[in-house]
Amino acid sequence: MTLDLSGLAVALATPFTASGEVDLLAFRRLVRHVVGGGVDTLVPLGSTGEAATLLDSERDALIEACLEESSGRPVVVGTGHNATRQAAAMTRRAQALGAAGALVVTPYYNKPTADGLVAHYAALAEAAPGLPLIAYNVPGRTGLNVTPEVLARLWENPQVVAVKESSGNLAQIAEIARTLPLGKTLLSGDDNLALAAIAVGAAGLISVLGNALPREMACLVAAARQGNRTEALRLHQQLLPLMDALFVESNPIPLKAALKLLGFGTDAVRLPLVPASVATCTRMAEALCLAADGTIPGVL
Repeated sequence: MTLDLSGLAVALATPFTASGEVDLLAFRRLVRHVVGGGVDTLVPLGSTGEAATLLDSERDALIEACLEESSGRPVVVGTGHNATRQAAAMTRRAQALGAAGALVVTPYYNKPTADGLVAHYAALAEAAPGLPLIAYNVPGRTGLNVTPEVLARLWENPQVVAVKESSGNLAQIAEIARTLPLGKTLLSGDDNLALAAIAVGAAGLISVLGNALPREMACLVAAARQGNRTEALRLHQQLLPLMDALFVESNPIPLKAALKLLGFGTDAVRLPLVPASVATCTRMAEALCLAADGTIPGVL
């Protein structure tokens, strides 16, 4: 059940055709692009991958394609759902297909208690014995914050090996790092907080921006982890306008606009999301050029 999650992971987008079908060819190109950028872990079917709108058959095809294009990188599949039975079934299926781990968002809408959260992750561990689970705390999407006290209870489950922390609260991230048990991993879930989170004890980042500029994000995370403050800060400041632009509308709407500029499919998203506004597309093009020193082919 050993899984090294340190370094840079990328929460992969799911490209769609103009008619809204999964574009597996564009997805494969995206995975190869990300792998070529030097990332450590691939994470399909998370929030960025619009997993909530995908059919089971589409999930299988994307997992299989990601594994085939991974060049040996670990593939950690998003299997979160607010119905525990459904999350358990998806986690079991991901394991059967060859996933190295599962990223499991805390149940949304239901608003479970701490006891409910403990039982939820226990059920997933039982459904997929031995599969490493990453708890995903993103209160902005779920309406539920996993506090350090509740996380301490989740750590008692040996299959919960890591947490993706997207609370946006650096004080909470620091407290999780301070109390992190041996053998557990803290990961930043926000590009703009990666440098700060690593400074207080995170081992890496699960990135959105890494879809577009994986090499730059890999360099930032590596510099931060190596204690090269000057280089890490330079890269953070270079990439910050793009990090901000990626969230001017709900993720992955701006990212899809960026990926279209880069040649990875269309900017299509599935309802209830709609494509980026003209203003967002313009800002994204400008931010991409700034982040890459104007070297991105076809942008502006």
